[in-house]
Amino acid sequence: MVVAKKYVLVKAFDGFPNNDNIEFQEETLLPLKDGEVLFEALFLSVDPYMRLFPIAVGSVMIGEQVSKVVESRHSDYAVGSLHVAKFGWRSHTVVHPKDLQGQIQHLPDMEGLSPSLGLGAVGMPGQTAYHALLDYGQLKEGDTVVVTAAAGAVGSVIGQIARIKNCTTIGFAGTEAKVAWLKELGYTHAFNYKTCNLGEVLTAAAPNGANVYIDHVGGDMATEIINNHMAVFGRAVIVGSISAYNATTPQKLPGLFHGILMKQLTIRGFMHPSFSAAENAASNKDVIHWIKEGRLAAREHVTKGFENMREAFYGLFKGENIGKAIIEV
Repeated sequence: MVVAKKYVLVKAFDGFPNNDNIEFQEETLLPLKDGEVLFEALFLSVDPYMRLFPIAVGSVMIGEQVSKVVESRHSDYAVGSLHVAKFGWRSHTVVHPKDLQGQIQHLPDMEGLSPSLGLGAVGMPGQTAYHALLDYGQLKEGDTVVVTAAAGAVGSVIGQIARIKNCTTIGFAGTEAKVAWLKELGYTHAFNYKTCNLGEVLTAAAPNGANVYIDHVGGDMATEIINNHMAVFGRAVIVGSISAYNATTPQKLPGLFHGILMKQLTIRGFMHPSFSAAENAASNKDVIHWIKEGRLAAREHVTKGFENMREAFYGLFKGENIGKAIIEV
């Protein structure tokens, strides 16, 4: 018998998440039936969206993991094969793949790279960066691109793709260490939003305005950038709004409409499921190629031990991670 470890939401989030919300539990898994597969987590992901989307009390915390098949009674899932699966915060999972169609993907061929990248640059965050910038942002060579939360899993990839496409890049992060890393990645300009004057630095760095703005933060930063620092016909893509995720009172819609009207802006919300498996496979191919060429760095903030998942998750909202937050079991 296999004893699975898991984290369950036992109390709805209200403000910042804590151990009163998420409880560690164990369960004994039953032997496999015909068609079932036993997966073991190797790497797990923690992401801000886990705080955003509703989770039923009593359910396992949502999320992706890189899993290895350790026992199989299904011909399509060989023992030892690796997969990216939406099993949530679980160490072991027994499932019949037909019950989770579209939620278990064979790990892309990493060409010698760490399988953990399937949760980062060669997974959902990298695919988000690629499609948000190139498809929704309609990036053109020579554009000026502004990115908030630029040192995160998505923002760090966005800035590098924009650099590869010969664009001016302006990134904002919350510590001097993160700003230094953005400069290492090749951001044209990088600023600590906690210590700079946002309006002044953007006026100097983007005197003609931003053609593309990728927002992960929302709030006052988004208001300032959209109202005062976009180019005519600029494109803003809203990938996240982390400033509001733990708010205990609803945020009011800021006065953006004047800026949208006067600059004739296009603003789109981005959700990763909008893109197909084939489209994501194409983006993975490009990103792997850039990593292998040394043109794109895929930094990971690794926390060792399944028992430390909660602390790694809480750290996201304190700005502790640089790059993709990963738990290595």
